[in-house]
Amino acid sequence: MPWKNQEPTSICEGGSTSKRAKASSPRNSDREDSPPRRDGFTRMMRRRMRPRGYPMPDGVYGGMRLVNTFELCFKELDGYNEDHTKIKLLALSVSQSIVSLASFKGKTRQFTCTGTIVGRTPSSMSILTSASLVRCTNDETEIDDKLKIKVRLPNGKIVPGKLWKYDLYYNIAVVNMKAFPEFRAADIHNQVEANAKLPQSKLVAIGRAFESGELMATAGTLLYKTTKLDCQELMTSSCYITKAGIGGPLIGYGGNFFGMNFCSDDGTPFLPASLLSKCLKHFDTFGRVVQPWLGLRIGSLQAQKLGTRVELHDSFPDAHGIYVERVFDGSPAANSGTKVGDVITKLDEVPLFSAQEFHKLVLDKTESTTQHGDVMPFEVSVLRPGNSFDFCATINAEVIDMSKQNRWPVPKTKWIYPDNEYDDEGPLVRKCSRPDYRYPSPDEDESTQDCDEE
Repeated sequence: MPWKNQEPTSICEGGSTSKRAKASSPRNSDREDSPPRRDGFTRMMRRRMRPRGYPMPDGVYGGMRLVNTFELCFKELDGYNEDHTKIKLLALSVSQSIVSLASFKGKTRQFTCTGTIVGRTPSSMSILTSASLVRCTNDETEIDDKLKIKVRLPNGKIVPGKLWKYDLYYNIAVVNMKAFPEFRAADIHNQVEANAKLPQSKLVAIGRAFESGELMATAGTLLYKTTKLDCQELMTSSCYITKAGIGGPLIGYGGNFFGMNFCSDDGTPFLPASLLSKCLKHFDTFGRVVQPWLGLRIGSLQAQKLGTRVELHDSFPDAHGIYVERVFDGSPAANSGTKVGDVITKLDEVPLFSAQEFHKLVLDKTESTTQHGDVMPFEVSVLRPGNSFDFCATINAEVIDMSKQNRWPVPKTKWIYPDNEYDDEGPLVRKCSRPDYRYPSPDEDESTQDCDEE
């Protein structure tokens, strides 16, 4: 972020002497123990950075800019583009279900993300969003239950929210707020299973900025590639979003719900709708997501290297299933005889075509067996390409608490200087912030705050 008409000056901490002290002691500033002065630029930066939870720069340099902010919005849609017109109409059709959320520690903002209203009762509404909203800043495997949550509604008003359930393993959270008759719950059960049969499906990622309340949308297609985030359940789309869109919905051109978006620099990862629905059902049934541990890491065959595909094709030309990328020592999978390089074609007699189908079936089974003990048997059909061998095995999964695992590191907000190496932000260059925005104090009546107030 270049700052014009500013000389390169270091930003100093500490207080400044009063005017009266300066008048009585002309050489006060020359004393070694005198605190450094704050210039007007530093004071302005403090007013802008601290309430938003952003770091102060080390100095003032030409060409410096702050990256990975929550005010960076999606690329503007061209009103004269026919495809963009469809995207905007689709976004408008769900706009009354899309909110923005922010968490605060005192008067300092900690995180901002998008949320989708997914349920309502006569007195309350439930919002599906990212659990990053409530993570501790110094330990991302824990949540900070002292954070205050504020929800910006589609009409611009801000109301308080309260955390209901969360799961850090899947990075999802449900926040409750007061019910408003003018807003409706999105139909997340009107979903389409994202799989290899839909490679050219057109998708739309939707978000809402917190400061401005602006609705954002961008389009793309389904990508069959792995993500840098440590979660094999994730899929990826080419809908490039910013941090403000984390937790927002991914929908198809037909209005079908595909999943919830996260943010990465190699595409937009999303948690498929089928897994989200299972997690929400677990919240209602068990109060948490019950996650069995099989002790293996899997991936879809489509994402494997060509050499791996050739070896499998030579042994099993018509094979389908999921690829075993890693087996942990001493795990239930290792004890069953499963090895790296195996292909699991069936789980409990159900054919497999993707890693997401595998995890959905695992969550399905926990709903009926978790009350009978802490071990769940899974029958798998396995192909071993190296010796053209196929067999069946039983993996006795263990039920362990994985709800606090952090697999979704969020890009950090930081200052970039001219000498730093940094990947260009590409099309994400539009900022949607309000220079005069004032965060409401914890004691302020938030229900009356409007997006147009000064």
